[in-house]
Amino acid sequence: MPTIDVAGEKIHAAFFDAKSDRNLVLVHGSGGDATCWPLAELETLGVNVWSVDLPGHGQSGGKAREDVGEYAAVVEGLVKALGLSRVYLGGHSLGSAVALTLGLAAPAWLSGLVLVGAGARLRVNPAIFEALANDFSGALTLMDSVIFGPAAPQNVREAMRLRMAKTDVSVMVSDFTACDRFDVMKDIRRITLPALVVSGSADVLTSLKYGRFLADNIPDAELVVLEGAGHMMALEQPGAFAGALARFLG
Repeated sequence: MPTIDVAGEKIHAAFFDAKSDRNLVLVHGSGGDATCWPLAELETLGVNVWSVDLPGHGQSGGKAREDVGEYAAVVEGLVKALGLSRVYLGGHSLGSAVALTLGLAAPAWLSGLVLVGAGARLRVNPAIFEALANDFSGALTLMDSVIFGPAAPQNVREAMRLRMAKTDVSVMVSDFTACDRFDVMKDIRRITLPALVVSGSADVLTSLKYGRFLADNIPDAELVVLEGAGHMMALEQPGAFAGALARFLG
């Protein structure tokens, strides 16, 4: 589990070495960390897997950002510091905004995008900001009620609630602010990289229409729908999610 200096910040990434020349770099969503992916299933894909803690999250140092572009700069700095090439960049929710931002920039190291619970615009319900400002426990209950599909395993729900409870409220506010400001609706047709868009049919935060918009407007994109899955679709249906990635990575 390496920790790399990126512009003076210690950035942590969980790492699985498949001895491959291809790399899957994963970026979590708001208030999350490197454990918000089904890493055991993804380690079967035959590619090196790097699951990043954004600044101020998990085991990384530094401070959370209120701007997706700043998070994207950190991820690019990490990729360059590690000397990675042939990178497939996967992002969930806030992380998908980071992936789309770098997809638009199209650096030479980037080979494709995996967009999970994604949207070209990520407006945040004002009730979430209000709850975070006034009642953190209530905010956790509110988020728990909207991030999972009805069939989500109870152990997954409990683990996520514990993870969120350990996250400083200021980090969540920064992340949701970054999401709320993000909007590339008019730009995504410029993305020429292959992209896998994964949506949950029961996702009420980034609904299926968000995924369809991405798949319809990114020229080389395909859409996979996980039936019955909510916003935390990768953790809710890890086998189906890994299977979709395996097909995409070929």
